[in-house]
Amino acid sequence: MSILRLLAAPLAPLYGAVVRARNWGFDTHSGWGARAGVPVVSLGNLSAGGTGKTPLTLFLARELEAAGWSNAVLSRGYGGRRTVDPMSVEPDSNPSQTGDEPLLLARALGPERVVVGRQRHAAALRALAQRPGLRSLLLDDGFQHRALHRDLDLLLLDGVRLWGDGRMLPLGDLREPQTSARRAHALVVTRAARVEDRAAVLAWWETFGSGGPVFWIDFALGGLRRWPSGEEAPLPLPGAGPAFAWCGLGHPEAFYADLLLAGQTWVGNHSLPDHRAPSTVDLRRFLFRARAEGAEWLVCTAKDSVKLGPEHAAVLDLPLWVAEQTTVGGSELLAWVLARLEQITRQ
Repeated sequence: MSILRLLAAPLAPLYGAVVRARNWGFDTHSGWGARAGVPVVSLGNLSAGGTGKTPLTLFLARELEAAGWSNAVLSRGYGGRRTVDPMSVEPDSNPSQTGDEPLLLARALGPERVVVGRQRHAAALRALAQRPGLRSLLLDDGFQHRALHRDLDLLLLDGVRLWGDGRMLPLGDLREPQTSARRAHALVVTRAARVEDRAAVLAWWETFGSGGPVFWIDFALGGLRRWPSGEEAPLPLPGAGPAFAWCGLGHPEAFYADLLLAGQTWVGNHSLPDHRAPSTVDLRRFLFRARAEGAEWLVCTAKDSVKLGPEHAAVLDLPLWVAEQTTVGGSELLAWVLARLEQITRQ
């Protein structure tokens, strides 16, 4: 346990009491959650750190749109500093204003598909105003943001870290007690191929969950994109030696493992804090370490690449490739969400 967590340990009971009191208020006062006027699907988790919300949000946004459920994604825009809030995120927006994950989504989905805002209800109203025909909204990282009513709550559980040590912040990694899982309509276990004991996960859901369905999905790295030229290549990179991997994620070990699962060897790595943009000094350090460890090129995630600019290109003297992530095994979840949306609109 880090020194900071030890110092903050006396605050754990207070934090837990505040969270429980807040949840009690929303549980007993149905009017506290403002309604958007269209169905809202929330994706979130109990724990701090990455569980794969962004790639799953992207998957659902694309597939729902293709199925006739036009949608926009609402996000807090963590890490972004902006004078206008809520703010529509466009493919050419500044990541320092929008945050990295919303910009990644906007570049993948296109214009008028992502809105960031501290108050997600205000973000919903902006999304509906700029695209009046929207049929649904996706609330990214929304399990704790109960001020906006949601019609479907999808709770994501990382298949590697699961529920951790079961302790709440700041002693553990849980944002809420495990009993909060009962609010979720369904459990989505990400990185399912790495779950060692599925029976234990099902038993946990039976104890703490709502009794809704359980879906098992995975993420895979499907290919590479050269930065900044955009040239595409398969994984592993043909005719190239080992890579030096770096990223700024809540769960960086998952990225390094995904590279190996895709057959791509790497001989060194560096993990930045989640959401932190690399400086040119950082990039120079990566280049130095890459050469020292015998790497011939660098690889990062798409989330990291949106924070790179001309200043980074100016110091880059080894190839940098971006690993593109895809969702695997999401068809059953998609079918269930579509059926529930149809049911909600008939009510």
